[in-house]
Amino acid sequence: MNYVVRSASGIVAVAGMLFAGAWVRAQPPAAAPAPAPKPAGTAPAGAAPAGTAPGAPAAKVPAGGAAGAALAYRKLAPGVMAPTDEDKEYGGTYSVHTVTELANFAWAQDITFRQDVFVLDFQFKPVRMMWVDIPAAPGRMERKLIWYLLYSVTNPGKIYHPVEEKDGTYNVATVDKPVTFIPRFTMEVHNRLQNEAAGFTKVYSDKYIPLAMAAIRGREDRNREFLSTFEMPKKPIAVGETLWGIATWEDVDPRVVWFSVYVEGLTNALRWKDDPAKYAMKGTEKGPYRTMYEKMLKLNFWRPGDEYAVKENQVRLGVPAQGGKPGLPQCEWVWRRAF
Repeated sequence: MNYVVRSASGIVAVAGMLFAGAWVRAQPPAAAPAPAPKPAGTAPAGAAPAGTAPGAPAAKVPAGGAAGAALAYRKLAPGVMAPTDEDKEYGGTYSVHTVTELANFAWAQDITFRQDVFVLDFQFKPVRMMWVDIPAAPGRMERKLIWYLLYSVTNPGKIYHPVEEKDGTYNVATVDKPVTFIPRFTMEVHNRLQNEAAGFTKVYSDKYIPLAMAAIRGREDRNREFLSTFEMPKKPIAVGETLWGIATWEDVDPRVVWFSVYVEGLTNALRWKDDPAKYAMKGTEKGPYRTMYEKMLKLNFWRPGDEYAVKENQVRLGVPAQGGKPGLPQCEWVWRRAF
């Protein structure tokens, strides 16, 4: 826009404003006021607090909090985290087997194998869902519904340990040791909104989705550290320590009606069974002659909804009896084939 000055007085006024602005910009900055004297005994800025060892790092200031103040975790209402039933049968600290490969030797008959057995405490929220933008093709994002399970795991100590007595017999004592939790979360869909073949099961393994982890943390508790399945085993869990984690799944069939989540790694209890007949035919038999069974926690869920509006408030704990089939509890300890 063009401005036209129509009088001499206007020209003088404009020239005065330009001159004044130029003069102000040309002035040096004003001297800073002298700092107020500090009280005696005050440490200089940046110095470590009294009693701190020289060279020790300064305390970090958490985001949104004062120096040295820990941010409070989000307080959960009673009953939000569902507990699991105590594992009253730990699988035993020993088992007796004949070593099939050495079955021709008398000393290989009925060998006793002993081990320490631990069981971690596990609590969880029912499976929840969240829409997250996930990178797809280069330069594109795809919006996906992520299913996730938020949980906490605690090492209560009291690991069952076999102790040999002087007379050669064994008793079981409890010892406190750190435990490394190596989790694996497998979702199995048992029933969908259609007639499927008998024994139908669709399996989803949990996946590490960094963008989903960040979004879920922002929703659940920004001040708490949540570990993925792959980050959890990085350090042992000390006795009495609790770690929090999140398992995530993507591309889950929206027609699911009831499903289970198997949690592996909460205990190291094992069983195995040998089949001597298969071992004798191992040159021609494809199947293994030794079968290993691992003890794991099974979480059962029911979702009375349809595939058009999949919402987390449809997910219920446990499975009701239906179609002449008995219901399932919200959680149960089971033995499953490991490999």
